[in-house]
Amino acid sequence: MRTLILEHDVMMADLLETVVSGLYPGGIVFVTGAMESALAYWRENGADLIITGWSLPDGSGLACARAVRENDKQTPVVLISSRSDRKSVRQAAHHGINSYIVKPFDVSLLHERLKSLVDQEAFEQQSPIDLEQRLRSSVDTVIQLPCEINTADVIKLMERRQDLYPSQLAERWNGEMALTSRLLDVANTASFKKTGEPVRNLRDAIATLGIDMALRQAVALSLNISGHLRDPRLAERAEAFIELAEKTAREAELVAARLEINAAEIHVAALLSRIGELAVLKVMQEAIDQNCSISEEHIEGGLGTWAPTFGNRLKVQWHLPIPLRELIGAVHILPRAATRESLIVMRTAALKAAGEGKSEECLRLLSRLGLDEYSCEQR
Repeated sequence: MRTLILEHDVMMADLLETVVSGLYPGGIVFVTGAMESALAYWRENGADLIITGWSLPDGSGLACARAVRENDKQTPVVLISSRSDRKSVRQAAHHGINSYIVKPFDVSLLHERLKSLVDQEAFEQQSPIDLEQRLRSSVDTVIQLPCEINTADVIKLMERRQDLYPSQLAERWNGEMALTSRLLDVANTASFKKTGEPVRNLRDAIATLGIDMALRQAVALSLNISGHLRDPRLAERAEAFIELAEKTAREAELVAARLEINAAEIHVAALLSRIGELAVLKVMQEAIDQNCSISEEHIEGGLGTWAPTFGNRLKVQWHLPIPLRELIGAVHILPRAATRESLIVMRTAALKAAGEGKSEECLRLLSRLGLDEYSCEQR
């Protein structure tokens, strides 16, 4: 199942992608806001479903539909628009639009329209897909990790954390049961107890932890995809990558503390250091859901080949600031000419987390920081 979504409004595009992914798990969803890139993708890959907005920066949904219908009379095309006048509806029908949905709309209506247009069972019975092909095509889609908390949203909050209050975060996260439970657990640990009284609600938990720590906990939870991977081999690897990222974050904080530098951004970068691997595992699970047989060799080979590509793609999709991207990259390799202290800290922490604290590279980096192998041990 391959879906093309043409929508320049980011929030609407995310909603459409979420709905389609829920209806057709394991399908490929390509999202773009420009008609030119949408048609280029369609000409090369085709589509089983096309959803488009009306007004676009470089054209219109009707023009896109007209171009598709010149060669393809069968693929369902859904047009979503705020125009509800009779003339617009008739124009859409004239251009071969299968379903016209007026904004604002109820998501349940979109569900029903899509289900009526595309036979879900037919795609579930398709022949197995090739894993390499799936990984290659997925790089061009909007990659979303299968968690209730959206990592990109939390990172955006971090960029303006100085202006946030506990009550604002509590209101925003109201109803996020997993995150509420995590923040309450952390706030009630011995290191955060100040009064001897338990913390009982989300706002107080955030106030106890502080905005910065609460956001870091949210980032960590948003990356914990292991429970969403049904294949035990993939789930086990996801747990290992998450554990390694969290261990790197702890080591980075220890080194940063010795140097008396702010560890907030360093900690987040370490948590994000394995997003490429997690994204690859997510795509592999989707492939398995589509009857693709994946061996241990496929898993290892796919991770080794595609994790860097997916990681870089997510950094762009999530609009991560350049300094944060550089910190994440330093976990894996330190640029030869790097002199920034935080980059050296990141690479040092990664080596220590991987059990290479006594390696020649790690000792050399510690020396550059004015430290030794024992000065950053946890006490």
